[in-house]
Amino acid sequence: MIIFENTREFAKNLDSQDPLAKYKEEFNFPKVDGEKAIYFTGNSLGLQPKSAKTYIDEVMNDWADLAVEGHFFADKPWWDYHERFSEPLGKVVGALPSEVTVMNTLTVNLHMMMVSFYQPTEKRFKIICEEKAFPSDQYLLQTQVNFHGFNPAEAIVEVKRREGEYNLRNEDIIAKINEVGDELALVLIGGINYYTGQVLDMKAITEAGHKVGAFVGWDLAHAAGNIKLELHNWGVDFAAWCSYKYMNAGPGSVSGIFVHEKHHSNKELPRFGGWYGHNKERRFLMEPNYEPNAGALGWQSSCTGVLAMAPYLASVKMFEEVGMDALFEKRDKITAYLEFIIEEIAKEVGGNFELITPKNLNERGSQLSVLLHGEGKELFHYLMKEGVIVDWREPAVIRLAPVPLYSSYEEMYEFGQILKRGIQTK
Repeated sequence: MIIFENTREFAKNLDSQDPLAKYKEEFNFPKVDGEKAIYFTGNSLGLQPKSAKTYIDEVMNDWADLAVEGHFFADKPWWDYHERFSEPLGKVVGALPSEVTVMNTLTVNLHMMMVSFYQPTEKRFKIICEEKAFPSDQYLLQTQVNFHGFNPAEAIVEVKRREGEYNLRNEDIIAKINEVGDELALVLIGGINYYTGQVLDMKAITEAGHKVGAFVGWDLAHAAGNIKLELHNWGVDFAAWCSYKYMNAGPGSVSGIFVHEKHHSNKELPRFGGWYGHNKERRFLMEPNYEPNAGALGWQSSCTGVLAMAPYLASVKMFEEVGMDALFEKRDKITAYLEFIIEEIAKEVGGNFELITPKNLNERGSQLSVLLHGEGKELFHYLMKEGVIVDWREPAVIRLAPVPLYSSYEEMYEFGQILKRGIQTK
């Protein structure tokens, strides 16, 4: 086990031994007062890969030179552009290539998935989610339940945190699933809590939901590209994720979906069809009856948004080159080093910093949420002014995401020094 030190020399030595250090140069960083910022908000919006512009320019050039013929004669033809994601994204989320595609945006995709996987009956109509889910998920569930004619106050069952605790307990989620039992139609929870950074036991929760006859889906907005996922092996029914956080695909870029292969041939599952969900080989025969593509591609609807997908493809190619295991190894090491730095600074300045992200490495990814007892938002503003881009959440939490592709150990050390000055000069 490595023994950390709170020195610049030690941090630089870690960087010199980091096999992913070179990838830092593959990204564009924002600047504060002309200096490159320390960027801790990849859990909100990932940095721009320099290759993204190349991929977008390629599409723009094909559009200029080929116009409509770009659908078939571009170097990466547009009509099947989305299919290039299936294999590399399958490796990111632990899926078969046939189980994955990209389309729309996250909340739209969750709505599309609920068309198939929320089929309430008079008896089985309830949905289990987590307390204080991300607001978009709350609105999604409320409007879906209303659409089906049920009362959200009765149909939506929230699993709550225990008194005085910041994180959910997996056993409480499973207990609630068993309690609702044969009234439960769907479990839909965020795989990582956006506020605390807690990773839930998705395998155990999925199994529990299936045992009572419910479908189980996951919002993986903060999980894709961040933690190890095995959606196929876990038997997850469906999942969706955005691409602009850890996947670095740009603001509002296209979302990914997963649909387990066990559902691919089930023609009884309702879905909303469209041009690109129809049988690819027969698409241009202009037939009147809908025949969905095989696999996850059969859940698509609209045409491929090639310009939105181009930067995502640039990022996915980088993930494919690096490999998920290498990302996870650095993630754990650099996050642990950041945790160490924060604890050391707290000792030096007598600060009361409470980590509300689980310490167990299996229950967290590239995020530490720190409750700064006794510190107001002035500290947040100081950090931002000094070139540390962090995220503030009330009442006094800063979220820090050291992303392994572009964060360095020396930045963790430097953050500690800036944090110390901010408290001392308060």
